[in-house]
Amino acid sequence: MDALFPIAPDALARLHEQLEHRAQRDGLVDIAYRTVDSPVGTLLLASTERGLIRVAYHSEQFDRVLDALAAKISPRVLRMPSRLDGPARQLDEYFTGHRRVFELPLDYSLSAGFRQTVQHYLPHIGYGHTATYKQVAESVGNPRAVRAVGTACATNPLPVVVPCHRVVRSDGGLGGYIGGLDAKTTLLHLEAAI
Repeated sequence: MDALFPIAPDALARLHEQLEHRAQRDGLVDIAYRTVDSPVGTLLLASTERGLIRVAYHSEQFDRVLDALAAKISPRVLRMPSRLDGPARQLDEYFTGHRRVFELPLDYSLSAGFRQTVQHYLPHIGYGHTATYKQVAESVGNPRAVRAVGTACATNPLPVVVPCHRVVRSDGGLGGYIGGLDAKTTLLHLEAAI
């Protein structure tokens, strides 16, 4: 098709900007997304009107993440980088050492029950600190739910921003991480937690 109707990249960008503007104006976008580069690889950011709903690592396969958002939240998904300028800026500030706490509206609707309780608690683990899965279980009022805390961290839809990387094993091991152990190590080194 491109051979028959060549479109210059700048013309395509202008068309997409027009699409973004009209979709926003007419209230046709329920989920906006963009990607950002970071020291832990390219991240996908997605947002609803309520706030940031998803941060995904490249290893999660962005197309699958967007398909899941379309199925669970709304099929009205559009790449709209400008709607995610705030989260992108705060992530950049975090990765350059100029931000320790995220001040963003968050949409926790991809989690429920105990998982959501744990995910709401995670920002209370301060920058540069860690807590064990057991300590988190005790802090949320269910000391025997250590494995459930692990599951809540593993299914955290907002990694980095909701800092599940700060949760480690009681024996000093890192435990798992949705972005992989290299990403978890990088984040903990960035915060000087290890």
